[in-house]
Amino acid sequence: MATRKRILFLCTGNSCRSQMAEAWTRALKGDVYEPYSAGVDPKGLDPRAVKAMAEVGIDIRGQRSKSLDELPVQDFAHVVTLCSHAQESCPFFPASVQRLHVPFDDPPLLAAGAATEEEAMAPYRRVRDEIKAFIEKLML
Repeated sequence: MATRKRILFLCTGNSCRSQMAEAWTRALKGDVYEPYSAGVDPKGLDPRAVKAMAEVGIDIRGQRSKSLDELPVQDFAHVVTLCSHAQESCPFFPASVQRLHVPFDDPPLLAAGAATEEEAMAPYRRVRDEIKAFIEKLML
């Protein structure tokens, strides 16, 4: 069996988008990629992200928000930044690391003014599904 490519999803807080991307990659392409996620300023796992992923049968309760320094490996084949802050703050990686920027909307920001919990969950579900579609097409 070929070695899986290590891929890092980097976001600002490692609380939502990067957690979803890590989980989707593990679920959909775990035979090809060894996924990790981190944040440039970790904030803790977002409960709505946990709920959104549980709705599609993926349990991320065991994942935790972490910084790049806390990852067990540092040699990634690919680094995918998911927000402009992470792209701008992304640390140096060797030239052999393929970097890709794929910005997704920030669900917590979009949910901030929601009148109901159902309304607050809408951006989480939309971004969850957009990340899934991206991972399904991922061919790095």
